[in-house]
Amino acid sequence: MSRYRLQDLTSLETSPTSPGSLRAKIGDLLVNSINAAARVEMVNRETGEYKVTLQGTLDQESLTIER
Repeated sequence: MSRYRLQDLTSLETSPTSPGSLRAKIGDLLVNSINAAARVEMVNRETGEYKVTLQGTLDQESLTIER
């Protein structure tokens, strides 16, 4: 399993990005979390636009902090 770094969180906001790249980044985040939840905040049925918020806690044992 790859280790997740705090610096990796900012890479989630890199835009534009491919859905596949974002899926991999979010997958790594979730795999390295001890709990996680998702909230659907908005869905526009006419345009297909959506907003989802993730909230969780990173596993401190697998967390790598670069100094």
